[in-house]
Amino acid sequence: MRYALPLLSAACVSFAAHALDKEVPVNAGPYVPSPSSVVSDMLTLAEVGPKDFVIDLGSGDGRIVLTAAKVFGARGFGVEIKDELVRKSNEAAQNEGLADRVKFMKQDLFKTDMSQATVITMYLLPDTVNLLKDKFLAELRPGTRIVSHDYPLTGWIPEKYVQMDLEDKVQISGVTTTLIYLYVVPAKVAGRWSAQMPPAVSRQPATLSLKQQLTRVSGSVRLDGKDVALEEVKLRGDRLSFKLAGRKGEFSGQVKGKQIEGVVESGGSKSPWSATLGG
Repeated sequence: MRYALPLLSAACVSFAAHALDKEVPVNAGPYVPSPSSVVSDMLTLAEVGPKDFVIDLGSGDGRIVLTAAKVFGARGFGVEIKDELVRKSNEAAQNEGLADRVKFMKQDLFKTDMSQATVITMYLLPDTVNLLKDKFLAELRPGTRIVSHDYPLTGWIPEKYVQMDLEDKVQISGVTTTLIYLYVVPAKVAGRWSAQMPPAVSRQPATLSLKQQLTRVSGSVRLDGKDVALEEVKLRGDRLSFKLAGRKGEFSGQVKGKQIEGVVESGGSKSPWSATLGG
């Protein structure tokens, strides 16, 4: 799905970089516009809707946040280092009748509180994209979607990945190739969990041991004195699912901090299970 919004300019690579030994933000990249269709494709890929709060890092003249509000019904704000672009973005929000739902600020993106976001969008240089990884994990809630234009988060497995050719990109990057990566912030599940299983699975309290590398999760569960490997382990945001090697049934559950609550589905029937971290 694509939307033509001629009144809105573009998202950009202009941003506030992290100055390790300075208190003031520095401009670490040029202003580079994104084609209109890419903006809409980014928001569509993230399934942005009226319940979302979108934060755009390096917001340029506000294109992504304005589009998210006007077309997708979301709220949010943009972070930008250039005064003139911030001014134009807020003027556009006022003119479009969106000022009560979006705003734009001159701010160092490394010092910006992102915890309110349900969606992060960015078109930043690759080094900056990867410097933000720890901040994303520290501040963003599990399930938050991150959409990156052209540059991936190294070590993260994208939930979705789109590649397209656009003539508009030639004047920006010299090639038509356009890449969009969608990531989902994972819950923290590594550790030993004390689990209560249905009687058909285990009559005694079980121990669930999980190892985690971002979205990659592996592990085993100790049932009635025997270790059983986990198979087909999947973690998407705060949703965890797995199977037990050599046994029927699929476990699924929602991670809520140090608790997991879910069901085991087998043969058309469902039974509850739960786990407590370190319990």
